[in-house]
Amino acid sequence: MLATLSEVLKIAEADKTAVGMFNGTGFDSIRAIISAAEDLNRPVILAHAEVHNPFFDISLVGPALVGAAKAAKVPVAVHLDHGVTLDTVYKALRIGFTGIMIDASALPYEENLSVSKRVVEAAHAMGADVEAELGRVQKGEGGAGVSFERPEDFYTVPEEAGEFCRATGVDCLAVAFGTAHGFYKSQPKLDFDVVRKCAAATGLPLVMHGGSGVTPDGYRAAIAAGIRKINYFSYMSKAGYDAAAALVASGKATFMHELEFAAYEAMKEDVKRAMLVFSGK
Repeated sequence: MLATLSEVLKIAEADKTAVGMFNGTGFDSIRAIISAAEDLNRPVILAHAEVHNPFFDISLVGPALVGAAKAAKVPVAVHLDHGVTLDTVYKALRIGFTGIMIDASALPYEENLSVSKRVVEAAHAMGADVEAELGRVQKGEGGAGVSFERPEDFYTVPEEAGEFCRATGVDCLAVAFGTAHGFYKSQPKLDFDVVRKCAAATGLPLVMHGGSGVTPDGYRAAIAAGIRKINYFSYMSKAGYDAAAALVASGKATFMHELEFAAYEAMKEDVKRAMLVFSGK
């Protein structure tokens, strides 16, 4: 069933767990995410990242995400992940996305605040919720490794976080406390005190980007500190790729749909493992 971002976050808050957000980049991954959530009877966030537009444009995949959410047996929010242009934000809202992440974190503070406030006004008018980002989650999209020489240079400042959320009216906030997008070269050093202070300063559900590759204990500590949404994609996608590649190497596949099915099964199992950890199992 289609749900808003706030609705699934309220479930996580009530349980003191985190809801997983997974990017659906094609029908195999969309099916894997929904099927995993239904098997575990857990809410989930099905997302499209603007960076994936060259592969699966939002005008094509967006309606499929919304349709899959409506048909699901569990609450499913449909979310724009890392929306960086207002054009994509508005497309997502028109398609029926129930959550928007506006990522203006590369801009100076005042510009980030201004852009985020503008998106909040548009999204709330259409019944959608908004996530913004303050601080900088280190980048490693596209499979690039990320190291952590000075992660504190990227951390969210709790006092700014409280001011930012009050001024913009966002519904949740992505905070930087040592995680990164992509694959890790070394184990990230996470500062959970940053999360606790941001939670106290904002009074809002907090979001963990760069969730792939964090240890189960790291997830649990982040959730205990106030994280209620965890973005997870890189390792899920890699699981699908590895399964398809292994099938090709075996010489037992002839058709593309056989590779897609192998990828679907592997991604589903990886999503289930992540969701179990996020739900405190």
